[in-house]
Amino acid sequence: MNRRILATLFLGLSLAAAPVLAKPKEPVTQSAPAMSSYVDPDPSHDPDNILVLDLSNGGRVLIRLMPQWAPGHVERIKTLTQQGFYNGIIFHRVIEGFMAQGGDPTGSGTGGSSLPDLKAEFNAMPHVRGTVSMARTEAPDSANSQFFIVFYPRFALDRRYTNFGRVIAGMDAVDTISRGEPPQNPTKIVQASLLSENKPRPAAVPAAAPQPAISADMLNNSKSN
Repeated sequence: MNRRILATLFLGLSLAAAPVLAKPKEPVTQSAPAMSSYVDPDPSHDPDNILVLDLSNGGRVLIRLMPQWAPGHVERIKTLTQQGFYNGIIFHRVIEGFMAQGGDPTGSGTGGSSLPDLKAEFNAMPHVRGTVSMARTEAPDSANSQFFIVFYPRFALDRRYTNFGRVIAGMDAVDTISRGEPPQNPTKIVQASLLSENKPRPAAVPAAAPQPAISADMLNNSKSN
């Protein structure tokens, strides 16, 4: 056996005998799934998360609640709705070109429910036309029962107010809510319910003329400057 073969043999044996040091495993960090801005426009899907507002102007508004965006706020809206809290409450602050705000039993803008204020769930979901977001004071964790619906996109509100839903039907009724701070003849929520409860329109509210359904494209491609 020549020296080259012996050298190769000894090198192979030494490598085989050398312990293999295991590298420490780096911790695997799982990033949270990206939040989707898609809003399902079909009210037959998940009716437990469809808020129905029967208004004194004769309109019926369907709002898709989005627990994926703000679970605590959606739960609060559903709780108050099932308690009948919103029935008879007016839209007390309605600004042309901006939004309609309601949910205050005093009608003054200073009231709320007896439940504790909510911890903010600010998110990046865009305040497009028809967005439903929670009203609050200057304190981030002060939302309680008041909410607002925007008439036009207001992206300056993103990450500053808790966006928890979007109108999927009846935006024409929202557009005709009486303006003012407060309005002289305010529009009232005659009945608030969840679609899964199958509550009929209140007898005092005339049926509005049928309107074309809002498409998914209208809901999710409505950004504008």
